[in-house]
Amino acid sequence: MNKNKIKDFISSIDPLDKTAMNKVVKYMDNLTKPIGSLGYMEIMTAKIAGIKGYLPKELKKKNIIIMCSDNGVVEEGISSCPQNTTALVTENFTKDITGVKVLANYYGAELTVVDVGVNHDFNNNKILNRKISYGTNNMVKESAMSLEQALKAIESGIEIVEELHKKGVDIIGTGEMGVGNTTTSAAVFCALTDMEIDKIVGKGAGVTEAQYKVKKSVVKKAIEVNKPIKEDVVDVLSKVGGYDIAALCGCYLAAAKYRIPIVIDGFISSVAAFCAYKLNPLCREYMFPSHLSAEPGACYIMEQLGLKPILNLNMRLGEGSACPMAFNIIEASLYTINNMGTFENARLDKDNYIDIR
Repeated sequence: MNKNKIKDFISSIDPLDKTAMNKVVKYMDNLTKPIGSLGYMEIMTAKIAGIKGYLPKELKKKNIIIMCSDNGVVEEGISSCPQNTTALVTENFTKDITGVKVLANYYGAELTVVDVGVNHDFNNNKILNRKISYGTNNMVKESAMSLEQALKAIESGIEIVEELHKKGVDIIGTGEMGVGNTTTSAAVFCALTDMEIDKIVGKGAGVTEAQYKVKKSVVKKAIEVNKPIKEDVVDVLSKVGGYDIAALCGCYLAAAKYRIPIVIDGFISSVAAFCAYKLNPLCREYMFPSHLSAEPGACYIMEQLGLKPILNLNMRLGEGSACPMAFNIIEASLYTINNMGTFENARLDKDNYIDIR
């Protein structure tokens, strides 16, 4: 899929079904409750109806896509973890020991673990091999990847969502793993928005104060060296991004194309969501932010996207770990609306119902 084909794919995304949404809102307004009293639960329910074209009773098949890749910028000492941590954790996603896997098991979700650029060869059939290369280049010295590699990463995300769509997956979550990817994601967001680096760059997995200063200087230098074109998302991704971010961007594009609700996890997957939004603003209508990441740039991304996180648990694990909890709240919203009584079947006089809010 070349740049023109991806462009055509992006332009084929349709808006939400407003007729279905209006019908659901009208129905919710006739339930035995004050109008709007379930707050964000009602907003999410209407949004799901707009995506699906009807009000589903449940979302049976839940899947979290975890894009894993390495980043050459770790050479600059911007992480508290050695690079081989990426491979170790990627392998562990297939076991019942990581945060996202444990939470996914609890809430009945599946994982799709993808090697899109890890500096390691896996012998594990539970890890999808979509490797583009063994990690990106050091973005302080050169472009993180070529334009063709960035497009390939986006295409990989699109293809994986297409496969899940064919399998009847009802809702998707997004996760990632890659030592150094809070640095690349901060660089991408700053390049696209001209936001101040000091406001966006966080400590990630827990770097020292000295490393934190280096991290901010690395983001600044990478942008200065590569001069990414703000108006060109693919150019920005190729110069200062990572395979995981680009692949997740493809996931958001495909979820919108195939009308599948998609849940954002933390800072890195939020940046990928922002990239998809910049490529086609309609993508935002299919997104559900699971939580507000503790990374400092997270709140600015939500402002740019115009979205409200479901939870705020001061989490910063990544991996897609907040997605299972968000799945549960979305499902609870659907269950509530589908099973509450109306004023008619509850034998209440709606006109005389007292709203005590």
